[in-house]
Amino acid sequence: MRSFEESLQLYAQLTIQEGIGLARGQELLVFAETDQTQFVRLIAKEAYRAGAKNVEVLWRDSEMIRARYREGSDEAISYSPNWLHDGVVRALQANAARLGIVSGDPELLREFPAERVTLASTAHSKATKGVSKLISAMAINWCVIGAASPEWAVRVFPNLSSAEGTAKLWEAIFLTSRVLEIDPIEAWTKHSEVLEARVVLLDEMRMDALHFTGPGTDLRVGLISDHLWAGGRGIAKNGIRCSPNIPTEEVFTMPHRLRVDGFVSSTKPLSLRGQVVDGIRVEFKDGKVVQASASTGEDSLQRLLATDEGASRLGEVALVPNSGKVAATGVLFLNTLYDENAASHIALGASYSENLAGVDDLTEEERLHKGSNSSLIHVDWMIGSADVNVNGIHADGSTSPLMRSGEWA
Repeated sequence: MRSFEESLQLYAQLTIQEGIGLARGQELLVFAETDQTQFVRLIAKEAYRAGAKNVEVLWRDSEMIRARYREGSDEAISYSPNWLHDGVVRALQANAARLGIVSGDPELLREFPAERVTLASTAHSKATKGVSKLISAMAINWCVIGAASPEWAVRVFPNLSSAEGTAKLWEAIFLTSRVLEIDPIEAWTKHSEVLEARVVLLDEMRMDALHFTGPGTDLRVGLISDHLWAGGRGIAKNGIRCSPNIPTEEVFTMPHRLRVDGFVSSTKPLSLRGQVVDGIRVEFKDGKVVQASASTGEDSLQRLLATDEGASRLGEVALVPNSGKVAATGVLFLNTLYDENAASHIALGASYSENLAGVDDLTEEERLHKGSNSSLIHVDWMIGSADVNVNGIHADGSTSPLMRSGEWA
């Protein structure tokens, strides 16, 4: 048994060595909540031990965010500092690595009107479009991880005290990240190799579509002809291997934005822009959402879909087994980083260009012609469970079983 401090230290090491794969001489940009100073200091120490030439932290504070929504004018809500995000783009273009640490309250903005939240989110998405393009193209080594906080823990474990809930959430984070294994680095490497082998197998199958069936779901997701699967670690265009998500249990690829048909129901709540959306049911025709509803947070969902033309089409489809470490915890994290790795999912909005073969030789128009999707948003929501089956459909109409009752077939 390790102490909490020992586990936290190992988590920091795993993040820098396997998550970021930080190279000697690189700069590291860290995005974190102000309640994570202890952990961020450990991250900085590990980064400098790995040879970082600079670690720069951009802090996010929950109370300042609430103050903006509560006291700010419409002008303040709809403003996003382009000068700041342009600076981040320049740093990434100069080969800085990026680490995001998520720990905030999943319902941070629950008291505010969805219209106000959408206004701010849209402005932020426009201002950070350059950053999003670099990340989706794997231009640099990057990673997103989680860190427990009392505000998050009380949502996940409402029947526990703040201290007990936070400790339990940290335990779940360590477990899903394989920090509790005898050798976390070795355990993460072996897990990544399993995902990488599955990617190779799925690429070899060259499927034309995926068919999801289950309670409230009968959805056919057409894939672009030049689709590539991804999952686990990846090689960024700067030549550095990284694990973009810790934890991760998914393998994912690119849907054709015009070839999605049928209906689908969510199997887990979605924390969307600081507000929870649950009971989602969506119908697609020719790739576009033609009907959408939610039992909770429907206004937020409808505003998300209205962001732009691509927001009502899919940019990602991912397969995740129930037997993965995230699902095995039985915890509803109310955080997409974790919940998307507990169930198969789809994402509304922008495609990841790494899922399209030869993407660097294509113009934006050629990418769209092949079936990729463009949007200011990319929002994953969960559609898999023990009651959902998935078949692969080949170009000749034959099928291959991929998942049965939420497990790989």
